[in-house]
Amino acid sequence: MEVKNKYIVIKHHFEDAPKEANFELKTGTIALSVAPGSDDIIVKNLYISIDPYQINRMKLSSSSQGTSSFAAPINPGEAIDGAVIGKVVASGNAKFQKDDLVLGVFTWAQYSLVKEGSILRKLESSEFPLSYYLGVLGFNGLSAYAGFFELCKPLKGEKVFVSAAGGAVGNLVGQYAKLLGCYVVGCAGTQKKVELLK
Repeated sequence: MEVKNKYIVIKHHFEDAPKEANFELKTGTIALSVAPGSDDIIVKNLYISIDPYQINRMKLSSSSQGTSSFAAPINPGEAIDGAVIGKVVASGNAKFQKDDLVLGVFTWAQYSLVKEGSILRKLESSEFPLSYYLGVLGFNGLSAYAGFFELCKPLKGEKVFVSAAGGAVGNLVGQYAKLLGCYVVGCAGTQKKVELLK
């Protein structure tokens, strides 16, 4: 069975801050079944993370584009991808069953076709809201935790400076430092961000 599938693309590369006019909502179709014996999975997307690093992927060129597959450029007309939580609606992969909740790098769409080799893991039932797996329990949370507790290793009462304190990682580092009893100083790009952090 095929259904309509809305997805987001960039219209053209841009250099400034993103604006709604830079994006386009397109509609295609997707089959909600997979070929027997394939490892393909169809996922209904529930939560999509829109992360700052993706702006560099939408530029014509950026020094970060060659650093990893996460930073690969996005071409106009191509569906944007990023960290997503979804529910499996069809699976040819023995590791995943219908209705499994999964986290991976999928397209910004209603449904995603996930191929073998994509970053994908099953989410077990949890007391936490699903959206936390794109924040404090996801890549950003792991970066903040490891950077602060494993690399920085501050002691109670020490002074901690957090750059980009309004960002997804910096915000968590600031909170970890306050909870540990450190004196925290953060910087942010706008007064509005400063007020939010205070």
